[in-house]
Amino acid sequence: MLKVILPRLTRAAAYALALLGAALAFVAPAAAHAAAKVQRHPTPVAPQMLASPHIARPALWKVQRGDTVIYLFGTVHALPANIDWFDGAVARAFGDSNTLVTEIIEKKPEDMRAIVMDKAMLPQGQNLRATLSPSTRKALEKALAGNGLAPAMFDSFRPWYAAVALSTLPLMKSGYDPANGVDGRLVKMAQERGIEHVALETPEYQLGLFDSLPIASQRGYLREVAMNAPKITTELGAMIAAWKVGNAPRLAKLINADQSDPKLAEALLLGRNRNWAAWIGERLRKPGKVFIAVGAGHLAGRGSVQEQLAKQGIIATRVQ
Repeated sequence: MLKVILPRLTRAAAYALALLGAALAFVAPAAAHAAAKVQRHPTPVAPQMLASPHIARPALWKVQRGDTVIYLFGTVHALPANIDWFDGAVARAFGDSNTLVTEIIEKKPEDMRAIVMDKAMLPQGQNLRATLSPSTRKALEKALAGNGLAPAMFDSFRPWYAAVALSTLPLMKSGYDPANGVDGRLVKMAQERGIEHVALETPEYQLGLFDSLPIASQRGYLREVAMNAPKITTELGAMIAAWKVGNAPRLAKLINADQSDPKLAEALLLGRNRNWAAWIGERLRKPGKVFIAVGAGHLAGRGSVQEQLAKQGIIATRVQ
C-alpha cells in the first residue's frame, strides 16, 4: 500500500478542521484576529481554491431501520468561500430530515471564551516554553516568528491550545473561515426551517478531551504543528480536494493514517466514534429522519463510525 508521505501534519490540522468542531469554533476567532494584525498582504489561497464556484460532491451515507432513516454526512468546519457542497443527494437528504445532529451546539461568545480559558490556561506562574524541550521550544518560536508573532504569544496556555491555535492561524490567513464551514451553514438552515437541532457532545466535553490528554501527547502534538507549520495550508488543500469528490479512502489516509500517538487518536477520534455509533443505534429505535453532520475524519477509515455501526449489525449504505 502506498505510504502517505505527510499524514502526521495533515492530521494535526485536521483535528481542528475535520474532527473537532468546538476547538475551531473557539480558537479560530482569536487566530483570525492575530492574522489580521500581522498579515498586511494576505497569503493567497491555493489556485484550485480560487476557481469559479462549483458543485462539490462530499460523501453521504444512510442507515435505516423500518421508517427510521439516519443520514451520515462528513463536514469540514472551515472552508474557502467558493465551495458549494449543498446540492444533489445532500440537499435532498437534509430537506427530508426533521432533525439535525451536530457535534456541539455553540453557546454565547462570552460563554465560549470562559470555557476556553478554563481549559486552556496554565496555572498562574507557569510558562509553556519553560516546560518544552529545547528543540520543541525552538520550533515553536520559529513558527511564531514566521507568522509575525512574539515568542511569548502562548506562554500562558497549555500545549494543546498552542497547537490548535498555531495550526489554525495559517488557515485563517489563507481564506479558510468557519463562516463558510459546513456545520454553521447547516445550523442556519435548520433554524430557518424550524427543525430540531441536537448535539452529540458539549463544548466543555470536546475541549476537555484536549485538556485530559497526557502532557507528553500535548507536547508531541505541539511539536508536530510547530515543526511543519509552513506546510499546513498546502497539505490541508489535499484533504479538502478528497472531501469535495467524496473520496473517503483518500481522506482516511490523509487524516487518520500513521497514528503516531494512540492516546491522541483514542481521545479525539476512535473513542468518540464508538460513542456516536452507540447513539445512532439507540436513535434507530425511534421514528423520524435524522441528518447527522460531523467532522469528515469520523466517517473515513479504520475505526470510523460506519465500522463501529457494523459491529452492531447496522450497515451504512453510501448514497453519494
